[in-house]
Amino acid sequence: MSRLLDGLNEAQRQAVTHVEGPLLVLAGPGSGKTRVITHRIAFMIEEGGIDPSRILALTFTNKAADEMRHRLERLVPGRSVFAGTFHRLCARLLRRFAGQMGLDSDFSILDPSEVGSLVKGVMKRLDLDVVHTPPDSVARRISSLKNDLVMPEAFVEQAADYFDRTVAEVYPNVVETMRSQNTVDFDDLLVLTARLLRENPEVRARLDRQYEYVLVDEYQDTNVAQYAIARGLSVDHPNL
Repeated sequence: MSRLLDGLNEAQRQAVTHVEGPLLVLAGPGSGKTRVITHRIAFMIEEGGIDPSRILALTFTNKAADEMRHRLERLVPGRSVFAGTFHRLCARLLRRFAGQMGLDSDFSILDPSEVGSLVKGVMKRLDLDVVHTPPDSVARRISSLKNDLVMPEAFVEQAADYFDRTVAEVYPNVVETMRSQNTVDFDDLLVLTARLLRENPEVRARLDRQYEYVLVDEYQDTNVAQYAIARGLSVDHPNL
């Protein structure tokens, strides 16, 4: 029996030793989810002979990603696996395939305060009311639309009230301004990667081959864009 199974209960062992094909693990707080996911990665490498570069481990915070990497280093020292956030992965992929998405590879990433200032500037340029329609509220709405993969042209047809009609006017102008400045925000990292996988079959297939095994910690927290990315990387090799 592998040392990686020591101390695990039967359900945890089943999860750790499942290698090929999709797998959903349902577990409550404090039940050892991080232990299971790291032991499963280590088992795949040590017992399954899988190249660590073929394994992709995704989570939602840098703290969780750091913890995952530290545990893997203790379990399988020197075996480098990409363990990071969705945003970190997407930034890496967009640097690599920037041209396909209308960007230069040296694009800048705006933080939320910079995005808020940009939205406010666009609203003033369009002579829109920034007192009764706060730019921060507009920026939050645009962020929500991006994470739901609702593009500006699609939202124009959905806008029903005054606020949404304002957002529908601002949204495409914000996108156009950011592209002209070769900038993206954190939401764009997800949106553009999801589009990259959907609109470029050859790139999607290449990345699917590169990352044959995709593991997502706290999978229930994925939004639409993150789900599209995880699924897009798991078509030809459905080991999600």
